[in-house]
Amino acid sequence: MIKLPRLLLAMVAVVAIADCGTPSGAPDAGSAPASIDAAATAADAAAELADAAAVDAAADAAADAAADAAPAYGGLPGTSEGCPGDMVLIHGDYCPAVNQVCLEHHEEFKRDEGKKKAKRDSGETVGASTVSERCLKYKEPTECLSKKRVPMRFCMDRFEWPNKKGELPALLISWLDAKKECEAIGKRLCGEDEFNFACEGEAMLPYTYGYERDPTKCSIDKPYRKREHKLLKYKACMENPACKAELEKLDQRLPAGSLPACVSPFGVYDLNGNINEWVVRPKQKPPTRSGLKGGWWGPVRGRCRPTVGFHKEDDYGYEEGFRCCKDAAPAEAQPRSK
Repeated sequence: MIKLPRLLLAMVAVVAIADCGTPSGAPDAGSAPASIDAAATAADAAAELADAAAVDAAADAAADAAADAAPAYGGLPGTSEGCPGDMVLIHGDYCPAVNQVCLEHHEEFKRDEGKKKAKRDSGETVGASTVSERCLKYKEPTECLSKKRVPMRFCMDRFEWPNKKGELPALLISWLDAKKECEAIGKRLCGEDEFNFACEGEAMLPYTYGYERDPTKCSIDKPYRKREHKLLKYKACMENPACKAELEKLDQRLPAGSLPACVSPFGVYDLNGNINEWVVRPKQKPPTRSGLKGGWWGPVRGRCRPTVGFHKEDDYGYEEGFRCCKDAAPAEAQPRSK
């Protein structure tokens, strides 16, 4: 793309040089060589400026080509169109009800199910289990059971709070406090369906990365460490030596965005594993509007759809964090075809 201001300067310079070589009034015999010299000088200047313009044009073309070839948005996946720069646009048609068929469960879960069946067969009471239902492989593709999909368009933080790549995600924060943090910066807590869609995409993937569980892609399936002492909320815990030591013993978080493959179809990182994330559950009233999604680093479900709903709004834990959402700016009207 040729820079017009520089060409205009070239034209002005040529005209100015030519004018300087033409004396006012009728020319005499002695003025002819000066006019010829001035014209030659003007021609040389014009040629030099034309060359400079050509160089500028080539440089602009190279820069445009480099920009087209470079990954969008600083090399990170997804788009921030209609959103703040630290957020990702989630846009498409969401299926509210899905059928995800597990083809193979984790050995721990199968053993636990076998023990429960043996107890039921012998007439014993089967109590609550502490073993999570971890599925290693799902049938492809996921089936949408809803008659109609729901159009969705919103923004979601690219990383877990504080939404900065390379920083450890927040924990020991309640749903109520997480809600306040988001609202203080003009955002809001994400809804349950928003989390589902941002995590699974229109393909309704069980995991952000596909149909087969993979602990090398997201921070999941790390050994469980039993909590032995009560923990305080994060700030107070950091000021209490005993609480801080207990948290350091339990903590297995990874810095946000440190696993490149743990990214959703829209470009959101760490929606499976690392830290459970608070969401808003629709049609619920206080104090049960709170839900936890995505799983954490331990041996739990760690996938897109499940929601843990028994933690109240003022609960907090070492595996509980959050990220924020926001309404996206309206899409630009598409030009009508003629």
